[in-house]
Amino acid sequence: MAGRMGKSKRRCTAVALLMACAVAGVSSCSDSSSTTSPARSKAASAASAASSAVASLASQGASALASASAEAKRRLDEVKSGINAKDEVSLGAPASAGDGRITVPVTVHNTANSAKSFVVQVSFNDTKGNLLDTCVVTVGNVAAGKDGNATARSNRKLSGPVRAEVARALRY
Repeated sequence: MAGRMGKSKRRCTAVALLMACAVAGVSSCSDSSSTTSPARSKAASAASAASSAVASLASQGASALASASAEAKRRLDEVKSGINAKDEVSLGAPASAGDGRITVPVTVHNTANSAKSFVVQVSFNDTKGNLLDTCVVTVGNVAAGKDGNATARSNRKLSGPVRAEVARALRY
């Protein structure tokens, strides 16, 4: 009985070690045994699959963020003769829309002497300042000296605490 418990403990330790190595990204991990047990092989396969799934999700997230950033740049670049209006924009508190996306109220104040439109890029960041998503809203035909409102909405579901900030704003 004691021999079985010792063997079982070694097997569990080997499985845990393989899982830790796979998560840490180590390419190979072995013990002093020259043969691979079916349990270790299954654990290594499971760890590899989990690692691939995490990498795939990270890649999809990075791709979605790159796409949103490219679209925001394209929309801002379309504005000709726009002037920096970042100081004329304020954001409300981010809130979760029922579908997991984040919304934030956007208010612009037109300080010009005639009606103007605004294009505002809102960045959604985590608490460390890492960019999670970005979007662009347009507030059209805001009368001179008046405020205009819009709602920025993340392009995808975001989790955890999210901060919103004005990345760029143009008045035209």
